[in-house]
Amino acid sequence: MNPSDEAPAVTPTAPPSDGKLRTAVPITGCVITLNEAHNIEDCLRSLAQVCDELIVVDSGSTDATCELARAMGAVVIDQPYLGDGPQKNVGPSHASHRWVLSLDADERLTDGAISAIRELALDSTPHDGFALRRRNFIGSRWVRHAGWYPDYCLRLYDREKLAFRDSRQHSSVQASHPCELDADLEHYSFANLGELFVKASGRFSNRAAKIMYQKGKRANAFTPFLHASNAFMRKFVFQAGFRDGVDGFSVALSASVNAYLKYAKLLEFQRDAKVREAEDFNKVW
Repeated sequence: MNPSDEAPAVTPTAPPSDGKLRTAVPITGCVITLNEAHNIEDCLRSLAQVCDELIVVDSGSTDATCELARAMGAVVIDQPYLGDGPQKNVGPSHASHRWVLSLDADERLTDGAISAIRELALDSTPHDGFALRRRNFIGSRWVRHAGWYPDYCLRLYDREKLAFRDSRQHSSVQASHPCELDADLEHYSFANLGELFVKASGRFSNRAAKIMYQKGKRANAFTPFLHASNAFMRKFVFQAGFRDGVDGFSVALSASVNAYLKYAKLLEFQRDAKVREAEDFNKVW
């Protein structure tokens, strides 16, 4: 899962200006980016509270992401996008430290998470990875139900033992001896309700449909409706999305739209050669 031998050499990030280690055992913070100028400073500022080295793996940003990251003291690696898991494994392969803390650019550590990480005895722990609860937001609103919380994500791990799975979407780290910390990180994935639906109906569903088609999965006329209905009921009823009011309903509805469209698009690929031939399946990402 490591990048090719042609990946650029990396000089370790300089230590913090105050000369102090953030934790007893140093940690490398890693982030993957594409046009994240609006997020990268807050993300790296958060990581710098516990990390002594910062690495940003950028896949061709055309905004100020890379300049801002370097100004924050991060090493920036230029790497065309490989898919979620392979891309997130590029930074750790260049890390100077054994322990890696991986965040997405739209994530931040809470004060509680910073304190919990600082208290870890990473040099003697029996655990190979640590998970944090994730608070998912729409705008500035924390959605507490609909399967959005607690959303445990393993982000701090021993890179000599673990890595992200070689999956090109929604990859994760699978630890043998994980520990769930009593602390949260914050995830600002959607700026507003409109963006929630745009992402669900656009690239999310299209990417999923392409992947399913390439894997040989098939749909029938009933599949889109059944998956859409199941997604809505799961989010709104069984995962108590109704308790978050309009936001919970919107999360359930967007999940339903995403489920419907990805299977409808899969069915379209099966049935319509003209649509299939016009689609570039080599550009899933």
